[in-house]
Amino acid sequence: MAPSRPGAEDAAGRAAGEVFAALADPTRRAVLRAVADRGQATATDLGAAVGVSRQAAAKHLDLLAAAGLVADRHRGRERLWQVTPAPLAEAADWLAAAGAAWDRRLARLADVADPERSP
Repeated sequence: MAPSRPGAEDAAGRAAGEVFAALADPTRRAVLRAVADRGQATATDLGAAVGVSRQAAAKHLDLLAAAGLVADRHRGRERLWQVTPAPLAEAADWLAAAGAAWDRRLARLADVADPERSP
């Protein structure tokens, strides 16, 4: 995923950073998995599923929503949460691009370190 303009990679990196930060907490990962498994659920249901209070689940959901990983919709007085997978896919793409860039750098370094290795 090469940047098409200066600064594009920085924006993608920042977005990926938000996703990685949200997923750094094991309870948030459990909440995200529970939402994905159910399709949609309330904070009360998700809290019960992962063993935390409704309030704790709601705070985790708010952080996941800030990273774009979940979204809510209202059904009467309830908020139903569902996964929004695009940010996770974008973070995976960023990670793959960063890995490929490092692979190229390391291959060049290996060529410099061992000239007989080059074709």
